[in-house]
Amino acid sequence: MTTLEQDHARVAELANYQVIEQPARSDLVAVEVAAQMADMPMAAINLFTDIEEHPVATHGYAAGAGARENSMCNVLLDLEHPVVVPDASKDERFKNSPNVDGTTGAVRFYAAHPLITPQGVTIGALCVFDTKPRTMSGEQAQALGGLAERVVDLLELDLRTRRLSETVAELESAQAELRRSNERLTAFAGQVSHDLRNPLTAVSMALRMIDEAIGSDGLAGDALQDIGWLLHRAISGSNRMQRLIDDLLAFARLGGELVRVPVDLSAVARGVVEDLAVALMGATVEVRDLPRVTGDPVQLGAVVQNLVANAAKFTRPGEKANVEVAAHRIAGGWRVEVSDRGPGIAEADRERVFEPLARVDPDVEGSGIGLTTCRRIVEAHGGRIGVKPSPWGGTTAWFELPD
Repeated sequence: MTTLEQDHARVAELANYQVIEQPARSDLVAVEVAAQMADMPMAAINLFTDIEEHPVATHGYAAGAGARENSMCNVLLDLEHPVVVPDASKDERFKNSPNVDGTTGAVRFYAAHPLITPQGVTIGALCVFDTKPRTMSGEQAQALGGLAERVVDLLELDLRTRRLSETVAELESAQAELRRSNERLTAFAGQVSHDLRNPLTAVSMALRMIDEAIGSDGLAGDALQDIGWLLHRAISGSNRMQRLIDDLLAFARLGGELVRVPVDLSAVARGVVEDLAVALMGATVEVRDLPRVTGDPVQLGAVVQNLVANAAKFTRPGEKANVEVAAHRIAGGWRVEVSDRGPGIAEADRERVFEPLARVDPDVEGSGIGLTTCRRIVEAHGGRIGVKPSPWGGTTAWFELPD
């Protein structure tokens, strides 16, 4: 490799180890062991970028990052083998170094072993030195090399531990996402069975009426028009069910997110009233002007459908359902309210009704998941939902959506 390529490889290796960004390493005890083994007053572990020397551990002195060109260990990057110098002031490679000539130091004895990664990249050196000329035995030089290898081993261990921790974190995140996905799928199954019942009833009723009309004798023009209207109603209901299934499946899939588009809640409410034609038979439903909001149209449709269906379901004995859907501005968004004139909900039950399978009146048909689903959807949109007494003594179910 060229010098530039070597520098790039060295910088990349150090980035992997993430060691020079950290404070001085107290766990790199090899530097102290090296000083004791060689009977030297000073030792250092120096790592190099393309332009700087970084002493990541020292013994006998303190040092900070400096220019690589002024470092004595810089020589090892080209030699890639150990260096032992009895008197640096007499060595052509080192005598003009600021660490030798008195500018920043007066090193005489100097010995260093390169730190070479498993990929064959020299990233620095383990060195020992003294201000007096010295010698080093062969056993000491060999021990210095062994300690240099242990330094690299420690850096490799840190790297592998960190990567293992990252892998574990990724696995835990994936498991958490799988749990969330399973929760979505469970909620999806309940929501589909609950929310498809009303449009399916409308479709079934329309098809039965078509069947009865076709079975009668002599279809007149008005009868044909009625059949066309019923077919349109059945097809429209089927399309809404298909959209609901598709969107709920998309939301339930791993990592699924709500669609966020402009939603005309007035149009949503009209579709809900049409889907609930059978459930609302005989009821009075007044839909006032509703805002345009940002959100998932199918999910918000499920919220309105649940609240309107509940309002029509809970009535006073002998009375027809009377439902009002309205909205008004609040700080930072809109509040939509669905009010009825039914028996109302006791204050103690106003939070419990949002719990899974909670049913206030067991005599009224229902699964107990509708309001739970509504809360999940509204909170996913960043909003809130609740119930309170209506002006007529019944219940007002409300939800708020941010702008």
